[in-house]
Amino acid sequence: MKLELLKIRTPFKAQADYFVKWSLISMAVGVTGGVIGGVFGRGIRVAAESFGKYHWLLFLLPVTGVLIVWLYGTFHQWKNQGTNMVLAAVSSNEKISLSTGPLIFISTILTHLTGGSAGREGAALQIGGSLGTLAGKVLKLDDRDAKVAVMCGMSACFGALFGTPLAAGIFSLEVISIGVMYYAALVPCLFASFLGAGVAGLMGLSGEHFEILEIPKFGLVPGMIIVCLGILGAVVSIFFCLMLHEAEYLYKRYLPNPYGRILAASVLLIGLTLLVGNRDYNGSSMGLIEEALNGRVRYEAFLLKMLFTAMTLGAGYKGGEIVPTLCVGATFGCMVGTLLGFSPSLCAACGMVALFVGVTNCPISGLFMAFEMCGFEAMPYFALAVAVSFTLSGYYGLYGSQKFVYSKTKTEFINRRAH
Repeated sequence: MKLELLKIRTPFKAQADYFVKWSLISMAVGVTGGVIGGVFGRGIRVAAESFGKYHWLLFLLPVTGVLIVWLYGTFHQWKNQGTNMVLAAVSSNEKISLSTGPLIFISTILTHLTGGSAGREGAALQIGGSLGTLAGKVLKLDDRDAKVAVMCGMSACFGALFGTPLAAGIFSLEVISIGVMYYAALVPCLFASFLGAGVAGLMGLSGEHFEILEIPKFGLVPGMIIVCLGILGAVVSIFFCLMLHEAEYLYKRYLPNPYGRILAASVLLIGLTLLVGNRDYNGSSMGLIEEALNGRVRYEAFLLKMLFTAMTLGAGYKGGEIVPTLCVGATFGCMVGTLLGFSPSLCAACGMVALFVGVTNCPISGLFMAFEMCGFEAMPYFALAVAVSFTLSGYYGLYGSQKFVYSKTKTEFINRRAH
């Protein structure tokens, strides 16, 4: 009897030790990540508002571009792979430089200040990864625990920046290796993401929430329309990934000097902005997402946002890909809904989540993100859009370091990288 009690107590003690240890670590990382995320988010907000108020800031794109390249060169981060490096730090033995956080913090704000088309969540993942690395060093964690600390930091900053703590907590577990989730980090990541979002909220950084104007009763025909939207969303997500990767390749092929790339991109972005005649496609384009959810957007908006983003990020300006992805999805979905005469607002929301899942290959966190941003009422539509887009988007993705451990279509081990 005593032996049986000992067998029960031993694993329970180990689990209790783990829970206490990571509760404390995640609290520290979550609060710190929330503060950093709050400051970063407010900085992005000020930069975006300044760009909207002072139109002449667009013509400083060459200046901020050169400054970004100089900063990365000064800290010997020419080959910094951004979010790919953070993912590789968890899946392999890649090391995250502690300078990654401050560099992406400053560079992303500079990009938004002068109208580069970029988001902020990718930057949040890098800041969080850098924070997690610092926590691992300070606490002298072993290699395995250090990886959990990196994911914990990613969740904290993502939750703080976007205000979707459930999606942020699961995203860090899901994005690294498709088909396998790092459940050992479930408690740390969720605790850190909710704390990060809470602290950022206290600092005045509210989460993103959108209202769907019309949600038709779910049935066969509405369901089939969303299935079709999911199919089209998968195609657009593949095209967007290829466009981003090809833009980077072409810049480096024809302009090997990083200063030359950033200056060429600045001229192209200024020219394209003047040609379009508005600033809708500069920055994160959150206003464009809101217009799409209100059911009114230009048909070509999703193509222009893809082009602006590829030109910006491919050349070396810094920021995230996720908000531009949501913008592309929302505007594309609104266009499809308008053409089909079926709730453009709902189609915008479904297109948004379909594109997110298509480029990140994270269906669970994508579904949670949809619920947190748009509510649960459209659940069946979101579920169909997510499932179809994930299945048909293949093995393409934003992040080359992302691994597909298991096949999307068969129960077999494949262990291949995204392309």
